[in-house]
Amino acid sequence: MSRVLSTEQAKTAITQMQAIINGGFTDQISQLDSQGKTLSDPNVWDGPLAEKFRGATWPETRAALDKAKTELEELRTQLNQISQNIMTAGGGA
Repeated sequence: MSRVLSTEQAKTAITQMQAIINGGFTDQISQLDSQGKTLSDPNVWDGPLAEKFRGATWPETRAALDKAKTELEELRTQLNQISQNIMTAGGGA
């Protein structure tokens, strides 16, 4: 038989994860994206550094942010199940 364990620390950690994600972390990623788009507009910012930002820095950063946001949204959908599993494992259900 495999071990099943659910501590108060696990319950606290899942609650804190929910609070961080639901508290606007994905919204902050969206805000970063908005500002990145603004800086990518040559009518707003131009020059050699701006071209580097538009051509390499921002596309790479945006891809990483998009991936992080997608993964956080997937985690958000799983958190209730994770929480339920922790409660069940700990006998709290």
